[in-house]
Amino acid sequence: MPKPYQPNDKWSQKAAAEGYRARSVYKLMEIDQRFKLLRPGMKVLDCGAAPGSWLQYVSQKIGPKGIAIGIDVTEIQPIADNVHLYQADLLDEAKIREILEREQAFPVDIVLSDIAPSTSGIKDIDQWRSIELSQMVLNIARDVLRPKHRCVMKVFRGADFDEFLRQVKAEWKNVKVVHAKASRDRSMEVYVVCEK
Repeated sequence: MPKPYQPNDKWSQKAAAEGYRARSVYKLMEIDQRFKLLRPGMKVLDCGAAPGSWLQYVSQKIGPKGIAIGIDVTEIQPIADNVHLYQADLLDEAKIREILEREQAFPVDIVLSDIAPSTSGIKDIDQWRSIELSQMVLNIARDVLRPKHRCVMKVFRGADFDEFLRQVKAEWKNVKVVHAKASRDRSMEVYVVCEK
């Protein structure tokens, strides 16, 4: 049985103490340590980047010669000189490409996404919305990602997950499913790491 929801758990407290905007940063740190995702000088696209904790970590890892582009429908407060922020709808793939070309960041070295739907509390609906968002991220990654580079995205597990994963494996290479330690015990979320 999952533990009760704790809005201010140890990961949230740690994030606040270390100056990160959200606890989700520790999920990316764990995945990065496992797969060696981020290196100095990389061009990174973070889809659904608000509030910006992943970009805070990415900024440190890519250094001053790298560039991180964060896009979300909501405004993100500034982070660092090597992080450029845009308020845009991720469904507008032409706009995403236009942003990357303007930033001279096309193609990118990695696409990241910790995007999640606004949850309804109805497990099947929330899970399907998560799948739809993940398909949107994959569409973007397919268009903007450099060959032999990776996409990392959050997906909610549920009835549609196995079919979604089968489709991802049919098109992408080296597909791995990761459950991050910093995810809440009660969470359905996993991360899918795949290579173009």
